[in-house]
Amino acid sequence: MPALDHDTIRPYVLALAIVLGGWFVGRGFSAGRADDRYVTLKGIAEREVHADLAIWPLRIVVADDDLARAQSRLQGQVHDVMRFLARNQLDTTQATMQDFAVTDAYANQYRSGERVANRYVINQTIVVRSSQASLVRDASQHVGELVSAGVVLSSGGDYGNGGPTFIFSGLNALKPEMIAEATAHAREAAERFAADSRSRLGGIRRASQGLFEIQPRDQAPGISEESQMVKTVRVVTTVDYYLR
Repeated sequence: MPALDHDTIRPYVLALAIVLGGWFVGRGFSAGRADDRYVTLKGIAEREVHADLAIWPLRIVVADDDLARAQSRLQGQVHDVMRFLARNQLDTTQATMQDFAVTDAYANQYRSGERVANRYVINQTIVVRSSQASLVRDASQHVGELVSAGVVLSSGGDYGNGGPTFIFSGLNALKPEMIAEATAHAREAAERFAADSRSRLGGIRRASQGLFEIQPRDQAPGISEESQMVKTVRVVTTVDYYLR
């Protein structure tokens, strides 16, 4: 068989290169189209939980023209509050005194010079902290007893409306189970989508976990999560699944 020279072989090599190049390009386009075929689904998990901690600030305000008399009245009202808490089965050792302040109206450089009714105003906040959130809730519904006893309570400032704040502190214990449940719901939805589109569900392309949200169970205008004993914990996961 006669030997083939380079000029004879070159056309065959070039043709083979073109064929192989087209094959690889085709494979690349096919793989690219496969990578583009995916569906994005969200999975949701929710739990109804009860607050396990309550913080209740009781802000007492006393006004008088005599400082010593104002201080004496304040001490009496503090004792009234402590007795009220004890009657409602709350541990008074968990109540702390905070934000004591005395305001002298005569020390206000912007006053007009007219005589004021009460020169001194004393503020004292008693902060109740209890793991028995239901007892705090029940006591807060009878706070009118303090007003009837002559205790002047003020709201606003750093303590908002002055009512109890209810906190759920067990979120970390719920996270693993809720994430697994949300992810399972996302896969169930993906499987239904694949079946409806006559596709086959592949692996996960990408997944992301949303933030855990603690919301009021009863959602209505003016109702905040902090004011409700019963809350809803919610998490949403977003998962991209390949379709084959």
